Amino acid sequence: MNPTAAEPQRLMMLLAAVGRGDERAFAELYRISAGHLYALLLRILQRSDWAEEALQDCFLKIWQKAETYEPSRGAPLTWLLTVARYRALDLLRMKRPETELPDDDGAAALEATAAGDDPQEGAAAAQSSERLAECMRRLSTEQRRSVLLAYFRGYSHPELARALQAPLGTVKSWVRRGLARLRECLEAQTA
Repeated sequence: MNPTAAEPQRLMMLLAAVGRGDERAFAELYRISAGHLYALLLRILQRSDWAEEALQDCFLKIWQKAETYEPSRGAPLTWLLTVARYRALDLLRMKRPETELPDDDGAAALEATAAGDDPQEGAAAAQSSERLAECMRRLSTEQRRSVLLAYFRGYSHPELARALQAPLGTVKSWVRRGLARLRECLEAQTA
């Protein structure tokens, strides 16, 4: 079963059961979501050995923290993907070279990953990725690099300042303004 096709209610029930220590629910949750989490981890980390390590860490965290999931704050799959994203960024911070910069337009970081075996989902992901890539191309070079390093590579603001050889306040402004311009661009495209 594709996790995006799974009803949010089912995932919520599984997370609640995992929060109570139900091992069968945990196995089912793993079965329907591991592939999706792994795809995200692989896209961020770009190394299968790191993605596998991060996936194991994610499910350990999910087992330990499932009771903290609150349906009112977001969809269950979003919560699971957030756990995976944070784990990937933590792993990148520990293992990446200090000043690795992304390519100028960020195309490699924005490539779409086909969602399961569903061609419609793959097409939607590709279209969404293309819209984001188009909006990223509209940013200044500094804004684009800052956003890519912060959100796709997990750099903190001080790390951005060192990597981009710019003052901390300037880097924070590049990120803030870049995100604002991205939001405006994406909203205009979907309107």
